[in-house]
Amino acid sequence: MGMQATSKGNMPVVLLKEGGSETKGRDAQKNNIAASKIVAEIVHTSLGPRGMDKMLVDSLGDVTITNDGATILKEIDVQHPAAKMLVEISKTTDNEVGDGTTSAVVLAGALLESAESLIDQDVHPTIIVDGYRKAARKAKQFLESISDKISANDKNILNKIAKTSMQTKLVRKDSDQLADIIVKSVLAVAEKDSEKYDVDIDDIKVEKKAGGSIKDSMIVQGIVLDKEIVHGGMPRKINEAKIALINTALEISKTETDAKINISNPQQLKSFLDEENRMLKTMVDKVIGSGANVVLCQKGIDDMAQHYLAKAGIIAVRRIKESDLTKLAKATGARIVTNLDDLFEKDLGSADLVEERKIEEDKWVFVEGCKHPKSVTLLLRGGSQRVVDEVERSVHDALMVVKDVIEKPEIVAGGGAPETYAATKLRNWSKSLEGREQLAAEKFADALEAIPLTLAENAGMDPIDTLTLLRSKQQKGEKWTGIDVMKGKIANMKSSDIIEPLAVKLQIVSASAEAACMILRIDDVIATQKSAGGPPGGGEGGMPPGMGGMPGMGGMPGMGGMPDMGGMM
Repeated sequence: MGMQATSKGNMPVVLLKEGGSETKGRDAQKNNIAASKIVAEIVHTSLGPRGMDKMLVDSLGDVTITNDGATILKEIDVQHPAAKMLVEISKTTDNEVGDGTTSAVVLAGALLESAESLIDQDVHPTIIVDGYRKAARKAKQFLESISDKISANDKNILNKIAKTSMQTKLVRKDSDQLADIIVKSVLAVAEKDSEKYDVDIDDIKVEKKAGGSIKDSMIVQGIVLDKEIVHGGMPRKINEAKIALINTALEISKTETDAKINISNPQQLKSFLDEENRMLKTMVDKVIGSGANVVLCQKGIDDMAQHYLAKAGIIAVRRIKESDLTKLAKATGARIVTNLDDLFEKDLGSADLVEERKIEEDKWVFVEGCKHPKSVTLLLRGGSQRVVDEVERSVHDALMVVKDVIEKPEIVAGGGAPETYAATKLRNWSKSLEGREQLAAEKFADALEAIPLTLAENAGMDPIDTLTLLRSKQQKGEKWTGIDVMKGKIANMKSSDIIEPLAVKLQIVSASAEAACMILRIDDVIATQKSAGGPPGGGEGGMPPGMGGMPGMGGMPGMGGMPDMGGMM
């Protein structure tokens, strides 16, 4: 049936196509808020060092085990339109600052939950939204006011930042060693621009391979290629490598147009083939002439060319991804050459060692020991594929937080301390607001406390006792007091070395406040369904009720949706 809307004259008007639906006012808001709360509930048990992981199985039976908020929400493919917004904020938080994805969703859920109780008291959503916006701006100011400025390349602090990020993940037992290689790799690719640093995470190549254990992960001052050396006759290892990066094929290119060559006797064929070989040999001679002893090629290398290269004792690898070629150029200092006539000694890059090694059952080529690599590789290992995948996700978060601090060198403590501090300050500030916005600002403060509350819940502490104690300590001005989840008590987080980038905290507050405001402003959800036009005349029998088969049927009231239609046809 088409959706009926009644106008003033009580004339039934069919406004939407059949199968369309509309939820209005309170119902729509309630529905959206409920959906968002469910999303927040899904991830909230994975917040903090005592958080649990989720096991996600997709339609193909692939298993993902993770507690990275963004990954969880991305994998479960949420359908509800309002809940999708929460998935979006976790995604943007992940891209922007890398960590805090779970917190952003938990906070957004808490903001909506707090708003719900105000809506029940007949506070208009627009007023709540205004109050939230002001409170978010204020909360960010409070967070900035307690942050500590640090020097951007303070290895000690960067280590702690990386470790804090990994405390909540599967890799926490190995976080010391991983934090070390993560900080080294980020500092290697950081480029100083007058006073500020700039870090492009893409310059750090992360390769993962199941096998060994997380302890076997390491940093390679150079690039690891998941390719093997093309020819059996080539050396497996070259010290003091001079590397040519070529993005053209070492093959005879076929002609663009359809060309025919008429060959009438075997002699001609032989001279034709000899000529091809000669051309290949000339190509290889140019490479040899430049003094290169390693050739890394983006396209193919002809068998004959391989033979000549092997004879000259040169290592060659073919079909390397363009992105890897760019990283190699950054790591070795080589110039990528498109035209072989243009290859000279000055275009070559250098590395201490180029070697093929066997990792599990694959052969990989390691280019390592580059002097000042602007691009490095992290080789991650783990007991099984699932473990390595999760290590990779954890390392991504840690790389990102280290990058955040290097680019914006301000830090706050973790463990829910800054959130509680901001909440306490917001409560005092909200009294200065007049009208109903005051209520909204107070609710914003309550929502901020959802973070320490969830941390305490996940740690099995009593949430209410913990929160009241935390508040009283914060009121006394102990701004670094937070929840030491591992010890299960309230402690000074600064001295426990739990520190996080200010950038992450600001992003969490902005993203969740924006999402909550957007969802609160919706008072009407209108869903339309395309009516499926089956083949005219017959063919609708098998269609689910309510779909309307023949295009002509849509308008006939009372037909489309009758379940027993299938049998009538």
